[in-house]
Amino acid sequence: MKKIWVVLSSLLVLACAVSAFAGDGSFKRVKSQGALTIGLDDAFPPMGYRNDKGQLVGFDIDAAEEVGKRLGIKINWQPTAWDGVIHALNSKKFDCIWNGMTITDERKKEVAFTKPYKMDGQVAVVRFADKKLKKLADLKGAKVGVQKGSSAVEAVKKLPAAPAEVREYEDNPKALLDLESDRLDTVIIDDATGRDFIAKRPGKFRILPGNITKEPFGVAFRKEDVELREAVQKTLDKMVKDGTMAKISKKWFGEDITNPKKWK
Repeated sequence: MKKIWVVLSSLLVLACAVSAFAGDGSFKRVKSQGALTIGLDDAFPPMGYRNDKGQLVGFDIDAAEEVGKRLGIKINWQPTAWDGVIHALNSKKFDCIWNGMTITDERKKEVAFTKPYKMDGQVAVVRFADKKLKKLADLKGAKVGVQKGSSAVEAVKKLPAAPAEVREYEDNPKALLDLESDRLDTVIIDDATGRDFIAKRPGKFRILPGNITKEPFGVAFRKEDVELREAVQKTLDKMVKDGTMAKISKKWFGEDITNPKKWK
């Protein structure tokens, strides 16, 4: 009996090793389909949003399209509500989330991320003409707007002083519209997105000094899709090394923000 158990145990170990060697087939599946479907919030400039012609443009759009080109697969974009984006990914409505998604410990429990490709942070946007708000501590008792399901929801808890009210919105443009209409005192938002809005609406908004949080962006995959994530990661690594990511970054941000040495 002992010998039989040893043989069975050995066969089990061998089977596991063969299975691991065979891989999960996720990249092969995408290759055979000829397309990588990506979930995103299409109102998140400058990462991914609609231009005046209704076309999807942005930093993440350019980066993902280049990855698709190098892997020989088409990129299909699937707009979705950000509040349920992880559930949609794990329900297999798309293959990954590529949309300035902050890597957090909570999200790591549900998805597998690539290495960070950009460092961001949450900031407080206020009306340009609002002179009473000069620093983050001045937001004590304020009416704050955030995008539902975004990392801004947690960032509010890290403000120096507690606000009076926090309102959640479907997307950032709606929150900023309420800010402009004096229905909010501030909107907590990703630094890159906030600066993009300010550049497009000069004289309307400004950012209070200092970041509320420091947040790395990553591409999220289902945990079981290891091969697919590794294929995308290797391609991103090559794009960083050959200067392609720097070129895309300069197009959208005016500087290279993809170099980890600058994040410290």
